[in-house]
Amino acid sequence: MPTISWLSLAWCSLPVIVIGIIYARWSGNRSEILMASARMTLQLVGVGYVLVALFNNPSPWITSGVLALMICAASWIAIRPVRHHQGFLKPAFIALAVSVSVHLAISLLLVMGVDTWYEPRVIIPLAGMYFANTMNAISLAAERYHAELHEGKDEHKARLTAFQAAMIPQINSLLAVGLVALPGMMTGQILSGVSPLIAVRYQIMIMTMVLGAGGIGAALMLWQLGRHYRKKSLVGMPVEKNDEQP
Repeated sequence: MPTISWLSLAWCSLPVIVIGIIYARWSGNRSEILMASARMTLQLVGVGYVLVALFNNPSPWITSGVLALMICAASWIAIRPVRHHQGFLKPAFIALAVSVSVHLAISLLLVMGVDTWYEPRVIIPLAGMYFANTMNAISLAAERYHAELHEGKDEHKARLTAFQAAMIPQINSLLAVGLVALPGMMTGQILSGVSPLIAVRYQIMIMTMVLGAGGIGAALMLWQLGRHYRKKSLVGMPVEKNDEQP
């Protein structure tokens, strides 16, 4: 696989500049696209150096610390649509921790059969994919659940609608894979010289684990929010459309 030099990578700025110009003219915001792209580049370069250090010095404590940091960041990002309301951060943290931990265990121990669970070059990329997709599912579920209750919908119906909304991207990705697009992990393996048939096996593992982690994460999130809602109703506290609690 050919190595991309930093000088060659500079050509990637062309689409960013074009989209930045269009975005600036249509929205009036001249810096958002450029700032986001610059932040992405700095974050990835920084993570690259961190991963090199982690790969050279594997440690269960350091790996656990990285995973804990990922859970905290993913939880905070997941509740972004409802961050101005109370009662969402703790359920998001629990849902992410439980769901992703279970699916990492299945992937590492049962599917891949690794000898060292804390091997950074294995667990961190997998955890990143699982956290990112579960985070999005939880975010969609929380936003839709709150919106449905705010509109006066029944709690059971709100929970069902929220879960269905959270699963739309998961199901779409299953339907599109192989026909519309080749997923990132599979593409990366093929570009690096791995046989497509081997890359397919890894991608099937990723897709099924992402589906399970996202679905269970959203279900756990909604279950906790539903418990809180019902408990609040039983003690006689008012549940209004404009209430800050979910």
